[in-house]
Amino acid sequence: MNATADSSKQFFTVEEANRRLPLVRAIVEDIVTLFADVHERKERLLRIRQKSRGASQSEPTPYEEELDQIERELEKDIQKLDDFVQELRDLGVELKDYANGLVDFPTIIEGREAYLCWKRGEDEIAYWHELDAGFQGRQSLLEKSVSTESAEDEEIN
Repeated sequence: MNATADSSKQFFTVEEANRRLPLVRAIVEDIVTLFADVHERKERLLRIRQKSRGASQSEPTPYEEELDQIERELEKDIQKLDDFVQELRDLGVELKDYANGLVDFPTIIEGREAYLCWKRGEDEIAYWHELDAGFQGRQSLLEKSVSTESAEDEEIN
């Protein structure tokens, strides 16, 4: 893994990204699973709260305490999600989609910044895209000559 003059930005070769993938895969699996659960519980809670408000606006529902507890648990799980995302950031990886487990690894391709792109369920890093292209702009690494040298080696050449 290589850093540029901005030491907070890390760039990966394909090999470096693939070596990091087992850990990234585990974190992404946790994110996707927890995100789906949080999203579902949040929607259910919203529906219950809307129904209870409609039924009786002046009286608190007998389940208010239980609903408040569910809300606190949701907040804790949302914090867990944030912690997982921070773990990815600490590894130099950017989460792009919570639901599908899409992540980008910053890289240098032909002297310019780009992303190596991986999605949950894929065996290895097989795609890349321009910074502004996103998932729809993914291109196969097999069709593109992506150097396996480190970014520092490329700067020297």
